[in-house]
Amino acid sequence: MAKKTIDQIDVAGKTVLMRVDFNVPLDDSQNITDDRRIRMALPSIKSVIDRGGKLILMSHLGRPSGDPSDVEKFSLAPTAKRLGELLGKDVAFASDTVGDDATAKAAALGDGDVLVLENVRFNAGEKKGDEAFAGKLAAMADAYCNDAFGTCHRKDASMYAVPMAMEGKPRVVGHLVAKEIQYLSDAIGNPERPFVAILGGAKVSDKINVINNLLGICDSVLIGGAMAYTFSLAQGGSVGGSLVEKDKVALAKELIEKGGDKLVLPVDTHCGDDFSDAAGCNKEVVAAGEIKDGFEGMDIGPETSAKYAEIVKSAKTIVWNGPMGVFEKPPFDAGTKAVAQAVADSDGISIIGGGDSAAAVDQLGFADQVSHVSTGGGASLAMLEGQKFAAVELLDEA
Repeated sequence: MAKKTIDQIDVAGKTVLMRVDFNVPLDDSQNITDDRRIRMALPSIKSVIDRGGKLILMSHLGRPSGDPSDVEKFSLAPTAKRLGELLGKDVAFASDTVGDDATAKAAALGDGDVLVLENVRFNAGEKKGDEAFAGKLAAMADAYCNDAFGTCHRKDASMYAVPMAMEGKPRVVGHLVAKEIQYLSDAIGNPERPFVAILGGAKVSDKINVINNLLGICDSVLIGGAMAYTFSLAQGGSVGGSLVEKDKVALAKELIEKGGDKLVLPVDTHCGDDFSDAAGCNKEVVAAGEIKDGFEGMDIGPETSAKYAEIVKSAKTIVWNGPMGVFEKPPFDAGTKAVAQAVADSDGISIIGGGDSAAAVDQLGFADQVSHVSTGGGASLAMLEGQKFAAVELLDEA
């Protein structure tokens, strides 16, 4: 999947249409509470404007439903303002995507200028992959750049139909997408061994394909989070009031049989009797599969944490997707902390697969001690499943 990058094309005096992931969290006053995704796009943005290119940025933000109140709630205007602050220059903002304002502002761009279009999901054609909508976007530019890894597994118009409509013009990846593909595809295709995957989260059903794929290529797959209780139920254990998927017990049994020694399950569980009051509730650590009625599993136990840390310690490649427990609620963050510490201390290549794992690593202060933190939870899961991305496949080869 080695693709031509934005640095490898001539952009001087030309207009580049770049799909970025500015899907940032906003508070009730429309202030950005975490600008990481904007900062992550800066290398690709600067590659264009520092070399005299004109840059049009498009992104989605949230999941607008079409309600009139969505226009303010999910507007990209705050991201244009923040980008201007980060670049130390004015950044133009268009109040539409392919309407009069966007068209006029795109035509008025000078060399080194930047324009942010309004949320592409305000147009129904985005999610439908509409060719007419894509054609209008494509007509604005001389080249296309995909720097939005978080949506690379989708065929939305801005991801797929737009570059399709720009056939014959340069179609490249940005720094962020190039880095994501390099780390994740190398990890799966040619890992240094031992190769260890750590999978957490709530549902087995969310990770079936990932577990199946990784059992075929990993040396160990460590299971944590609430999905461990479905596996526990499959082994005949007691899970109390823990979150389980009873309809997935048969599937869990199949995965246990297929995985053999490769599939590593918790040996103990940290439980509580009141999820809403994690700090004040009654807590106990029990052997896996021995959770009493009235209690629910909230985290892997200390013995499991130590066991997982020992396995991670010798790994040469580590992929982690999903926390080990309710890491937002101390003391049930202990398992996730222990695993994060072990990953940070490891000498191997460590890849954190976006979503809650990325948030946990960031929150715990380990983000700068791992090799790569993915910006796309869903996209990184899709890559771990072994999926091909149509939105990337069609771009120019290196």
